Amino acid sequence: MTPPTASVARRPVSRRRARARALRTVLLAGLFVLAGVGIVLTAPLFGEAVNQFTLPLAYQDVIREQAADKHLDPALIAGVIYAETKFEPRQSSAGAEGLMQILPQTAEFLARRSGATTFTVADLATPAVNIAYGSYYLRYLLDRYHGKIALALAAYNAGEANVDRWVAAASARGAPLAIGEIPFPETRDYVARVLQAQRDYRSTYPTELGYR
Repeated sequence: MTPPTASVARRPVSRRRARARALRTVLLAGLFVLAGVGIVLTAPLFGEAVNQFTLPLAYQDVIREQAADKHLDPALIAGVIYAETKFEPRQSSAGAEGLMQILPQTAEFLARRSGATTFTVADLATPAVNIAYGSYYLRYLLDRYHGKIALALAAYNAGEANVDRWVAAASARGAPLAIGEIPFPETRDYVARVLQAQRDYRSTYPTELGYR
């Protein structure tokens, strides 16, 4: 027969273990709740960080201003910047400058055409000036090619002389120039990349680019 003292001795131990298990359960539940709250609170920040890494955006105020002034889609301006420099201004091996990679001779042509009197090539290193000139150039090319975005982008990349020649050859065949018929692979890829980036910026940054 088990001595009564042994039963009495085990009972407090069992109660302590039960209380400890209950406490662990409560603590684990609390940790899960805190983790869930943390995920909810940090998810938008994480999403923004991912967006900035994969599809960066900066100078959105300037982009919106220039888009309104030049009657352009702000996502198109952002798409060109993305394709040119991914918002990291630099000078190319060909001498193109800044966010939108404007050649000095192109900028001087645009300055004369727009009536600017104080422009210097060094100004292209200033993001706001660079975006203004790049946007003006896009507007000029869109007007020149009757609103055809693909042709304007092809000219932005390969020059007007090349695009004029390609368009003339396509017209001689009795058809408009299609993106897939652009002879330069780099220009073909450039046009497709900008158009995709335009769609991506419109859907990813609707507030920042002024769509709502």
